Amino acid sequence: MFRSCITQASRCLASSSRAELHTSVIRRAKPQAQKKTVSKLQAKVDRKHAKDASRLYVVLGSEYNKEDKWIGCDLQKTTLTPEAVYSQDLEPQVSHLSERDVKIPAHLNFGIEGGEEKKLLFEVLPALTVERGVTTFDEDTVERTKAAMQEELQKANMFARLADLRNANAKGLAYENRRRIIAAFSTPQQPNDTGRPEVQAALLTFQIRNLWSHLLKFRKDVANRRALRQLVHDRAKVLRYLKGLDRDRYEAILPRLGLDKGGVEGELVI
Repeated sequence: MFRSCITQASRCLASSSRAELHTSVIRRAKPQAQKKTVSKLQAKVDRKHAKDASRLYVVLGSEYNKEDKWIGCDLQKTTLTPEAVYSQDLEPQVSHLSERDVKIPAHLNFGIEGGEEKKLLFEVLPALTVERGVTTFDEDTVERTKAAMQEELQKANMFARLADLRNANAKGLAYENRRRIIAAFSTPQQPNDTGRPEVQAALLTFQIRNLWSHLLKFRKDVANRRALRQLVHDRAKVLRYLKGLDRDRYEAILPRLGLDKGGVEGELVI
């Protein structure tokens, strides 16, 4: 009898303890979220990324790590990068002449551009030089003319290799890019108009991007940081002047330069 009472009491205690552990309050209780602890080093890195994001937005005129407006814009298509100039995939243009072929590089230096200029230098000029050298006519005139034409075409090939843009240094490449920008952003009525606000804004944007890529490689170049700030503010002044002069021209030039309004308007903090 005593043993049965003890067994029944232990069963009651076990059932009551299970009921207390599995009550609806405990089952519906939400687990407490653990606090995420951020180290001082990670917090410093986050602050640096935020600072770089704001700086990139002002300097490049686009959002952080977002180059969709720059890729495909008129300024990006106009300028030449060292990778594009020194690419091995570019095949030279071959002018097939009767005596010899002249291989013309894809990009020429010294402002040589266009089919008419290339034709004048590499096709017309050798023939005129040969004709000028012919002063007397005899039985050997044809042979001497062919030999002189071969020599002039050889000189044309040598001149084409010398005028190749791959032989230019950084200053030569920058000069060629400036010439291309001035020609692309001027009007047909006034070609090579360097005083046009669109041309000045394009030239400043080209300088800003070159200087920014330089500072990414040489982060301790403190002297050029001030030059970068000055260029960014100069571009903002030119675009502000264009906005007051003609709003439609201002709205049209921004996508051509790959810029956002937020990167050139308001207070610019670099």
